[in-house]
Amino acid sequence: MTSRSARRRATLLVAIALVPIAQLARGGELPNRSDVHDLDPTPEHPRNTEGAFVTLRSGRILFDFSQFRGGQEDHSPSAIAEIYSDDQGRTWSEPRVVVPTGPYQNVMSVSLLRLASGRLARFYCVKRAKWLDCHPLMSISSDEGASWSEPRPVTTAPGYFVLNNDRVIQTTTGRLIVPLAFHRSRDTVDDPRSWDPHAVDLWFYSDDEGQTWHDSPTWWGLPVRSGSGLQEPGVVQLADGTLFGWARTDVGVQWATRSTDNGTTWSAPWPTDLHSPNSPASIKRLPDSPVLLAIFNDHSGRVPKPPEAGRRAPLVIAFSADGARTWGPSHVIEDDLAGWYCYTAVHFTGDAVLLAYTAGNDRLGLLSRLRLRRVPLADLPIPRP
Repeated sequence: MTSRSARRRATLLVAIALVPIAQLARGGELPNRSDVHDLDPTPEHPRNTEGAFVTLRSGRILFDFSQFRGGQEDHSPSAIAEIYSDDQGRTWSEPRVVVPTGPYQNVMSVSLLRLASGRLARFYCVKRAKWLDCHPLMSISSDEGASWSEPRPVTTAPGYFVLNNDRVIQTTTGRLIVPLAFHRSRDTVDDPRSWDPHAVDLWFYSDDEGQTWHDSPTWWGLPVRSGSGLQEPGVVQLADGTLFGWARTDVGVQWATRSTDNGTTWSAPWPTDLHSPNSPASIKRLPDSPVLLAIFNDHSGRVPKPPEAGRRAPLVIAFSADGARTWGPSHVIEDDLAGWYCYTAVHFTGDAVLLAYTAGNDRLGLLSRLRLRRVPLADLPIPRP
């Protein structure tokens, strides 16, 4: 174990030791000791959403996000903007555009990744048309984000491929995994009549850090009656090396799948006990620990939930110590049941975890405000594995 890994492990053990056993059992609200930074909508930029973090070798933390202009729709013109923090996420710089809209209709939903080679990777989606075309691109930086390679597509097949923010992973073997939701087109007209909201899940993988890509020979739809299908999938590697995938649905829970061959093939999906509206969950494994952290909108009734079935509130954290087979009690991050919380990025740094998520409402717009929150690890009810 490296000295850095040892320090992170020691920090997590201290955090675990500080959590009362009663708190682990009952759930509830977390202590309010976090630093919060909001990027509110403005007339120039009516929506700031969907971002990802990465830590540079200098210790500076970069955060890239979708910065819109001219509207709050997923197809409104947008670019990738960036802010940075030199104090472990307590304060942030002013935004600057790092990936302009360029020739595209829309540029959004960024993932950042430190590769095994030491280089940085940036993924994001581009739309050439509003409803008929969406594709993920990848760029590489060999100089800590000072410059980036020409972006290359993960797939050149025609269609609408959705890659959520903060979703791409690299497994312990060095394989990159890109989970995608594919939406077919019903027609050739570039309007909502052509876009089918019912998605199927696909996985692309690369063993040479993005030089070449392969698609999994298995793909899955939702095996029950649904208008959404399996939307906005994610993936995390478990402590035993297997991969756990999940997707949002409109049938009341997140659905899951597993891969035991490093993402080449995937099992048939099944319903989890993460009860939520049709809203994306985010799941990460704690550093040097088998414990998983999930962030989602809990509609199980274990914590107060909104009267509207589709409302993306409250926002909660839950933990799994058994490889996502079961999840512990929910702990509330955002309790405003009239709010709209989703598209969370998760990043561990020092003695804290950084979260970034949409935090809109009916007055500002549901997809409008971006909130960055620094939560001390000591405030998290992390279970003992």
